Amino acid sequence: MSAIDQLFEQLRSEGRKALMPFVTAGDPDLEFTSEVLQEIVARGASLCEVGIPYSDPIADGPVIQASYTRALDKRVKLARILEMLTETTPALRAPVVTMVSYAIVYRYGVQKYCDDACKAGIAGLIVPDLPVEESQGLAGLCRERDLSLIQLVAPTTPRDRTLQICETSSGFVYYVSITGITGERTELPDDIVEKVTWLRSQTKLPICIGFGIAKPEHVKLLAPVADGLIVGSAIVRRIAEADRRPRDEVLREVGDYVATLLAAL
Repeated sequence: MSAIDQLFEQLRSEGRKALMPFVTAGDPDLEFTSEVLQEIVARGASLCEVGIPYSDPIADGPVIQASYTRALDKRVKLARILEMLTETTPALRAPVVTMVSYAIVYRYGVQKYCDDACKAGIAGLIVPDLPVEESQGLAGLCRERDLSLIQLVAPTTPRDRTLQICETSSGFVYYVSITGITGERTELPDDIVEKVTWLRSQTKLPICIGFGIAKPEHVKLLAPVADGLIVGSAIVRRIAEADRRPRDEVLREVGDYVATLLAAL
């Protein structure tokens, strides 16, 4: 079993749901990224998602795009991100997954990325631009290493294709709550509970919902049908203040925000 499999088995046995905050690696720098990861886990996050900066991100809204641009402008490199995670993950009581473009994985070397991810303590990969039809090779490498390959299902994904994605995914299925890009929303689609309920009837994998989740009210709405909830833009927006305000204040604000979401689970 992978670390993510073990986590969700434990959470289910305890009747709990997961909160998975997203942070961009290297924004404003890798030292602060490490501090944020430690803070959100200390506050009770069950998993952490680390975005690998990319110049042409897939489905990311303006807040996360801007964070990637800031990190790339500071010449944050993949090797240094992996070094930071190697130093940070042993102290975390939560699995870490990377959101990474397949273009980065391919250029780095697919097998090398999987090997180095494992060495860095990474438990899973989310590769949003890898079509399910082309995922078998990476899925096989991940299986050999107990590394989860988490794939995305959108509201517009046809049902037959959704089933194919579930068959090749491991760890959990990432359900995209909205049609469009990431970003904080005041309201979520009316049919989201219905669609996730159908998806749950089709797979034994845990289902985590992301995109648009920003408020405790969203958490209360979705927690009954989800195994986990992913929150990104609202956290990245707060972290963006770290270059203009005292970092300890920003760190505490991020932690307090995560705590309010956890209280709603």
